[in-house]
Amino acid sequence: MSEYIEQITTSGFAIASNIIDTDTIARLSQELEAVNAAEPKMKHGPSAGGIRNILDILPNIRGLVNDDSLRKLVEPILGKQAVIIRGILFDKTPAANWKVAWHQDLTIAVRGKINVPGFNTWSIKAGIVCVQPPIFVMENILTLRLHLDDATEANGTLKVLPSSHRYGKMSAEAIQIWKQNTFPITCNVSKGGVLVMRPLLLHSSSAAIAPSRRRVIHLEYSSLDLPEGLEWYGT
Repeated sequence: MSEYIEQITTSGFAIASNIIDTDTIARLSQELEAVNAAEPKMKHGPSAGGIRNILDILPNIRGLVNDDSLRKLVEPILGKQAVIIRGILFDKTPAANWKVAWHQDLTIAVRGKINVPGFNTWSIKAGIVCVQPPIFVMENILTLRLHLDDATEANGTLKVLPSSHRYGKMSAEAIQIWKQNTFPITCNVSKGGVLVMRPLLLHSSSAAIAPSRRRVIHLEYSSLDLPEGLEWYGT
């Protein structure tokens, strides 16, 4: 565990294998297919690239996010008071084969807009209110990416620039410097594995060169209370 904490602290990410068992993956897969069949007008599923409000849609997801198998990855970093604050499904397929440039995750999801100093750039994504908070809020978040399929370079897995999370919010120029001077790590993760990362870690994703299903449940946790009446969307 000390090695895991050191990896997250220093490099900003770690890969944990065999965290989600095959029965859980099968159950989640069945639930996702049922959602796709029942709500086609919501544009869920392979052609849409995912679901933003996964915490509201999957019947058993709330139990999973607080399962011991995931809490043992969250609590050593954020403490026992950490709670789930957002969940997203990314579903990369031949029909939704996107790429994402190098970036940091800078937004959070909240239950409603309240004008609070330091919280800027409000938006609504799939009906969910999002905002860019002060940087200390992002520094307290831990992301767990649960892999329901094997993720490889061939099907567009994530790449990261180690230790980039330690330098706060970066300008476009700073990101270019990191790209030019840091060797990227390709995060190959087997089915059932979890990629744990800090949201400020620079990361990107290429389009798949051999498109196949690459489903990832992206979960965010925090141990902070938001100020002045703001509430996390996922709690």
